[in-house]
Amino acid sequence: MKYYFSLRIDSKPEQNDEISNILGVKSNLENVPWGYKLNVENQGYVNFIDIFLKVLNGNYDALEKIGVERDDISIWVIYEYEGQCNLEFSPLEMKNLGENGITLCISCYEG
Repeated sequence: MKYYFSLRIDSKPEQNDEISNILGVKSNLENVPWGYKLNVENQGYVNFIDIFLKVLNGNYDALEKIGVERDDISIWVIYEYEGQCNLEFSPLEMKNLGENGITLCISCYEG
């Protein structure tokens, strides 16, 4: 089983350095306009939603000033599985995503 989590922003190339400066993390995900991949190998449960929302918290106004809207921001789960794929999210996690206007995307594939 392989999996990773990422924070992605649909941005223009000229915005990427500013996004990294605002959020305090550098884009480290290829083939997306701006993306921050959380490295979580062999760590068990990771509250990735909370981690990414903490990165974003307090930075929405600064992002909007450079043209990044909340609907440009998404959190992704990329999950390779064998046999069956089960993912579970708490009501509080879903509430926090909704209150912040952030889309959750899940991509599961059989490996």
